[in-house]
Amino acid sequence: MGLIAMSERDLQRIEVLSTVIDGRMTLVTAAHVLGLSTRQVRRLLERIRTDGAASIRHKAIGRPSNNRISDGVRDYAVTLVRERYADFGPTLAAE
Repeated sequence: MGLIAMSERDLQRIEVLSTVIDGRMTLVTAAHVLGLSTRQVRRLLERIRTDGAASIRHKAIGRPSNNRISDGVRDYAVTLVRERYADFGPTLAAE
């Protein structure tokens, strides 16, 4: 198994949920500590039990945005700004 990058928030969630699994913390207390509802904590616990700790990480990490501009369009726009509007600043060019 490879190395999985996680945020501090994800690591804290795993730590708190593992104490719930061990029986050292109640579900309600864990929900209060994490700032989540008890239902969401139950869902997270189920994900940990079925898929392991890596399932806590957000699923879209490392994937490109659905709303990004394609490379061709971006390159065309940058070329236009550089050729025709060299005196434009970045804010005016973005508009």
